[in-house]
Order: sequence, then C-alpha cells, then structure tokens
Amino acid sequence: ATLKKALLFDVTRCVGCGACYQACKERNHLPATDSNFLEDSLSAQTYTVVQGGNQRFVRRLCMHCEVPSCASVCPVAALEKTPAGPVVYHEDRCIGCRYCMVACPFSIPRYEWTKVLPRVRKCDLCAERLANGQPTACAEVCPTGATLFGERDHLVQVARERIAASPKEYVPHIYGLEEVGGTSVLLLSDVPFDQLGLPGGLTKEPLPLLT
Repeated sequence: ATLKKALLFDVTRCVGCGACYQACKERNHLPATDSNFLEDSLSAQTYTVVQGGNQRFVRRLCMHCEVPSCASVCPVAALEKTPAGPVVYHEDRCIGCRYCMVACPFSIPRYEWTKVLPRVRKCDLCAERLANGQPTACAEVCPTGATLFGERDHLVQVARERIAASPKEYVPHIYGLEEVGGTSVLLLSDVPFDQLGLPGGLTKEPLPLLT
C-alpha cells in the first residue's frame, strides 16, 4: 500500500516570507503577478497564497481532501484522488462544466476564463515530484518549518507532539484530521480555525494528544 503523503502547515511558524509562493510559481511555470505576493489571490496563475498581517500568516492552497467533492461531482473523472495523497487533474478529460468549482468546500479550483480552451487550475501537491521521491516545492524551500512534508500519519504525530509540548501556544486541534472527511493538508494554529477563514473547524472535545 502507498503511504499517503501530506503537508503540515503551522501558523505559529510562518513568517510570511513568500518562499512557498515563489517556489510554487517556478515549479508550475506560472507567470509572476503584478501585486505584492501578500496581496495576490488564488487564480489560474496562482495555486497558493500567503495571507495575513498582525504577525500571523496563513497559506491557502488545495487541501487535497481524502474524499474530494470535486472528484465526486465530476461527470468525466477529470479529477482523481491518488493513493499517494494528491488530488490531480486530467485536462484531457475535462469538459469545462466547472461542477468542481461549485462543490469545493474551500473554494479552491480556478478557471482559465480568458483562454479558448480553458482548464481548471489548482495545486496538485507536486504529484510528479512525489512520484520521484521529492517533497513538494513549497515545503522544500520553507525556511522556518512552517510547511512540512511527509507521510500523513507521521505529520499527525508531529502535530500532536507540538501541541503537547506547547499547549498554551496552540488550539488543541489538528485541522484536516476530520474536517470534510479528512484532508492531506493539515493545520496547526494559535487561534480558532474559523478566524483563519477555514470552514467547519471542529469544536468538539480536543483530541487525545498522544496515542
């Protein structure tokens, strides 16, 4: 069985440097935008953004859901959850119905409105890098460890250990462990997840920290 890969993003460690943003642009051969990277938003040319201010930054990118609604509504299987974790897009199958854009609980997929043969665009978790045993481009360049790449089960353990080691520093919950059925992008934060603009941050009993 393929071990599922994932990202762990820790809000408390992000300094808003934009290295992940630049690395994503380079790896995907995406044009630079005119605006400052902190003011950029997700688009057909931008697959991840860093948002924030007040000393707190959060990344936005495809969450690579365990049970992706984008794939389940696609009538032609243009979106697929791979065993390794990424939700990938097969542009040769896409008919441009854009159901995926409506279905995504995180409002991630973007469309090439200006092109004659438009495609749906989003982060693919650097699927071909993963296939070659490499980390995602964004995790590889992160200077503070705010974005970590690894096996999902291991990253869940890392997250639990960080919460246990600094309980005053973190909300006692790993976002993405259960939300929308689980995601391959996990988050740790020092403020409630709804304050970061994430849907359905669980407010149930905190998880047992160390199993």
